[in-house]
Amino acid sequence: MSKIVGIDLGTTNSCIAILEGGCPVIIANAEGFRTTPSVVAYAKNGDCLVGQTAKRQAVKNPINTFYSVKRFLGREYSEVTNEITQVPYQVFKSNNRVNIYSLAQDRIFTPEDVLATILRKLVADASIYLGEPVTQAVIAVPAYFNESQRQATRNAAYLADIKILTLINEPIAAALAYGFGNQSNETILVFDLGGGHCSISILIVNNGVFEVLAYSGSTHLGGDDFTQKIVDYLAEEFQKTENIDLRQDKQALQRLREAAEQAKVNLSSLSETEINLPYIIPESSTHFNITFTAEKFNSLCSDLINYCGTLIEKAIRDAKMSQSTIQQVILVGGSTRLPAVRELIKRVLGKEPQQRANPDEAVAIGAAIEAGILSGEVKNILQLDATYMSLGVETLDDRMIKIIPRHTAIPTDKSAVFSTSANRQTSFKIHVLQGENESVKDNKSLGIFLIQGIPAAPRGVPEIEVIFDIDCNNTLKLSAKDKKTGKKMKVTNETHGITSINSQPLGILKSQNVQQAITRNVSLYWLFSRQDIKVKLLATFASLSLIASGYLTLREISFKSVRDSTYNEIKQSFEKGEYQKVMELAQNFLTHSPFRGEDNRNQEVKDKSAESLVKLSLQQGNQLDPVLLKNYQQYMFKNSK
Repeated sequence: MSKIVGIDLGTTNSCIAILEGGCPVIIANAEGFRTTPSVVAYAKNGDCLVGQTAKRQAVKNPINTFYSVKRFLGREYSEVTNEITQVPYQVFKSNNRVNIYSLAQDRIFTPEDVLATILRKLVADASIYLGEPVTQAVIAVPAYFNESQRQATRNAAYLADIKILTLINEPIAAALAYGFGNQSNETILVFDLGGGHCSISILIVNNGVFEVLAYSGSTHLGGDDFTQKIVDYLAEEFQKTENIDLRQDKQALQRLREAAEQAKVNLSSLSETEINLPYIIPESSTHFNITFTAEKFNSLCSDLINYCGTLIEKAIRDAKMSQSTIQQVILVGGSTRLPAVRELIKRVLGKEPQQRANPDEAVAIGAAIEAGILSGEVKNILQLDATYMSLGVETLDDRMIKIIPRHTAIPTDKSAVFSTSANRQTSFKIHVLQGENESVKDNKSLGIFLIQGIPAAPRGVPEIEVIFDIDCNNTLKLSAKDKKTGKKMKVTNETHGITSINSQPLGILKSQNVQQAITRNVSLYWLFSRQDIKVKLLATFASLSLIASGYLTLREISFKSVRDSTYNEIKQSFEKGEYQKVMELAQNFLTHSPFRGEDNRNQEVKDKSAESLVKLSLQQGNQLDPVLLKNYQQYMFKNSK
């Protein structure tokens, strides 16, 4: 059996490790370095350069040198418009996906193509070291990578002829590196600030058991963003004196970027550094010299540092802990060497981060330990991971209802019961989403699944149980069966052929848990809907009617009275701040709509309307209607008993 390596495929640098004699070992590359820059370049003669050789020629060949490509992996073009402005090479849109153009090759590459080239370099160097071909690996990914980004990582490995045995979350890998051979019982926080992401994770390490309690993070915050702050500052300072924007010249921009990266490294141990760029403009005698201080750096990056602090606090809240509960802090990623980051840790958590693990190598070492676990070489280690984002489905009013909340321990499976919205309907679609937002458009689509083979029956009668199964690799699988007969339904992922099933209606949720979730979110929908007033009102009424009816479809609700005479009155009352009148009109709409439900539901809806409207009125600074306030006080008093 070939050896299994552990790989940290980083945004800025990559690293590969192997378990030898029960101990993890970093494999140096062919150039003798323990990490490899995640850079690929194509020279004018057609040669493909990877790692140090690619990075060294970046100034002379910026448009054919690809770095920070991991930030584009598995992302839609619309998600990375800011990141695109930070690179000198040509990035363009194709089917809302990111593509990269190489002028030297006159060829289009996907992010997966570029990362596959880096992976080939890593395993080739490892194969020379081990004396045998490397074909299997454990690859670490940021905890906040969504399913699309994880699948893109798998695709990159496939292109490199590497079999991925599992994807391991980087914080767990770092925790394995920290806790390997350590039998203590500790609560640890892993702060991972890579080139293109920031992840915070809280785990309990107890005698070989690694249990994840909470994740927090962002894939739009990383070391590259700190570098870009310096680049922009240098360019603006030069423009003040020379009236030239260096960012418009790709070679000058690349020199600024390299100078900014070096300044970042220098400020890890110095209070100031000199930036000296002679002949910054090609064919000109203009030089650029400036003293860059740590104080200036902290000022430029204060918003990024503060956001890191916000993410730490969020992870602690989600773990239902206090700062004092955290016993150890592990730092991962080169940017964690910045004094400002370490000061943030001390300020927020009140303790110094530990220095046992190398921030550049910890993830690769942890991935190698995971490889040892899979091969049977390492025993007595158990990982209890959790979902990093919530999983849900789209409802008829363009909202996401959560089926599996984030931080649910995995592997796990949850089920929801769906039904039909039309007579004799034999199939329906389910749009599966990943994220924390209520609005569908603000979450990540994981795919549209077609459920087929439903027995023909009147609408609302069939009960199809759909099981959402997430395995230990955070991979989702869907299955469905008739709840009454137990017969399995055919489930097809139609993500790449959506147009063929657009005519298929969504399945209607009948799960009691989902109904309760809708009820809890009515007031939030009033507060956080950002659509125009008409859509807001209609959506709210639809939500209230859906609650009142249990699982009645929107097609069964008549909006005629709202669209005609009532709508203008509602709009005018809302704009005038006459929320009591709006509430009464909503109540009237519910009373005369053809929904079925208990009579006391009307009062419940009225109470919740009062609550949401009071909150909205306070938020907008409007004067409260006395009657509305009284209703709200009565409602709160009733619920406090």
